[in-house]
Amino acid sequence: MRHLLLTMLLVLSAPTAKAAERWEMLPATPAPIAADRTGKVDANGISIHYAVYGAGSPVILLHGGLANADYWGYQIEALKAHHTVIVMDSRGHGRTTRDARPYGYDLMADDVVALMDALKIPKAGILGLDLAIRHKDRVGKIFAFGANTVPSGVKDDVEKNPTFAAFIARARQEYEKYSATPKEYDAFVEQISKMWASEPNWTDAQLKAITSEVLVVDGDRDEAIKREHTEYIAATIPGTGLLILPNVSHFAFLQDPGLFNYAVLHFLGDR
Repeated sequence: MRHLLLTMLLVLSAPTAKAAERWEMLPATPAPIAADRTGKVDANGISIHYAVYGAGSPVILLHGGLANADYWGYQIEALKAHHTVIVMDSRGHGRTTRDARPYGYDLMADDVVALMDALKIPKAGILGLDLAIRHKDRVGKIFAFGANTVPSGVKDDVEKNPTFAAFIARARQEYEKYSATPKEYDAFVEQISKMWASEPNWTDAQLKAITSEVLVVDGDRDEAIKREHTEYIAATIPGTGLLILPNVSHFAFLQDPGLFNYAVLHFLGDR
């Protein structure tokens, strides 16, 4: 009996495991959503996979590095009632191919414009900052989430953060599922990492020349982007708003899609 009581006391007094915070979790990638139209466009030396949903003014959702268009599933559902939503797999990501040219932000921005030309979209709202500099006449409002304008805006050793490391591991499985070169994930990551280490390098003058309406957005627990860098971007682009979403990270669109979607819709004028 003494041993039983001692065991019970030890169990009762043992610390309970701390539940993971929302910003520490990496929710599942949304399942692919049936599109109104999907296909591939041969442009700028590659085959670009795209999908189109809904009707209304066009909005293009550009996913982050190593990901694919499926990651926007929750945003597609929220936006397609108000907009024509276009998603694409970036160069070398998902179902889009690449050529021998090294990855670069300018090249990938040109891919977006090549898709817009093929789909006869003269101008669109963009979730991404790149096109505001290189193709300002093709973008309307810009919802710039988790952006950096120089490599030093990224935190050191971000790949060792548990949430980001889990994303890299998941991205391998998704790359192997979708890519035309499923065995080349390690080379893919190495090449993308080279781009991240050296690009972008946008100057204050380039940022100050942006004329689009921009909202700079990030999660208050972003494991990848330095807060001071996010604040610098918002302070440098003329007339730009700054929004810090609470209790979420670089994966806010998965962790709290309701809040993320409300912010996008409000910025686009739909709320």
